[in-house]
Amino acid sequence: MSEDISIDLTAPGSERVAEGELPFETIATGVVFGEGPVWDKRTKQFFFTDICGNTIYKWKPGVGKEVVLTPSDKANGMCFDLEGRLVVAGWGGRTVWRFEKDGSLKTLASHYQGKKINSPNDIVVRDDGQIYFTDSPGGMLNVGMVGSDLQKYLDIQGVYRIANDGSLHLVTDDFVYPNGLCFSPDEKVLYVNCSRERVIRAYDVSADGSCGPGRLFYKYTHPDHGNPDGLKCDVEGNVYCTGPGGVWVHKPDGSVLLRLKLKGHATNIGFGDDDWCSLYITMIGSVTRTRLKIPGVAAR
Repeated sequence: MSEDISIDLTAPGSERVAEGELPFETIATGVVFGEGPVWDKRTKQFFFTDICGNTIYKWKPGVGKEVVLTPSDKANGMCFDLEGRLVVAGWGGRTVWRFEKDGSLKTLASHYQGKKINSPNDIVVRDDGQIYFTDSPGGMLNVGMVGSDLQKYLDIQGVYRIANDGSLHLVTDDFVYPNGLCFSPDEKVLYVNCSRERVIRAYDVSADGSCGPGRLFYKYTHPDHGNPDGLKCDVEGNVYCTGPGGVWVHKPDGSVLLRLKLKGHATNIGFGDDDWCSLYITMIGSVTRTRLKIPGVAAR
C-alpha cells in the first residue's frame, strides 16, 4: 500500500471502486491552497486554482504546471460550461465570472436582490446550461484568501443558480457555510455540503432547475481532521466528498462505501483523463491524482 494513500472504512462492494495498492502521483507542488479541480476534455488539460497563491493554473502530461491567470482575485471553484468556457467562482472578488473565447473575462453574477453576494465557493453547470454555486462567507474572513471588500451585505449563506437568461435565483439558504456541490448522474438530485455543520444535504431538482426541500444525506462525526469540502459523483451515483482524513465515498443511500485515507489535507476532487477514472485531488501544498475503477461523471 502506498505510504501516501490507503483504503479504510470499507463496506461490502467497496472493491468495485478501489482495492489493494492505489497508484499515487503528485502532479504539482508549490501550491499553497489548491482548489477548483476540473478536467478539460477538449484540450486534455487539468485546471486548478491556488486561492492563497492568487493564481489559476493548468497542467498537462509531459508539460507540467503553467499559469493561466494571476492575480485571479483569489479564485476558488471552477467548471466548464456547455461551450467549453471556463467558469469561475470568484471567492475573493465576490463574483461569478467566465473566460470568453477571446480571452476576456465576463462577470455573470455579483448581486442578489441588489446586495453584493458573499464569496462564491464552488460551482457546477447543469445539462441545460444553468450554473449553480455556493456562496459561503469565507472569502471575507479567511486569512490569505480575502479580497478588498470584507463587508457582508446579505443575511444568508445561499446556494444560487444563474438561469440561462442571466437572472440569479436562490436555490436554498439552509446552510451556515455551503461549500461543495454536485449533481447525481441523472441530474435529478443536487448534493450540497456544509463545512461547519459537517453534513451533506440532498435536494430533488425540478425541470426548471429549482429545488425542493433538503434532506440529510450524511453527517460526519469522525474525529480525524477535516470538514466536508469538495463533492463529486461517479456514473453509478456514488458520492465522493473530501472530509475527515481524506476522500469519503458514499453509496447513493448515503452510507459509507470506503475512505481514501490521505496523509495530507484534501480540499477538493475532480475526475479526469480520457476514461474519467483518474481522481485528481487538490490539497494544501500540492495536487495529486490516483486511479479508480468507476468513472466519474464527465465534466462539460
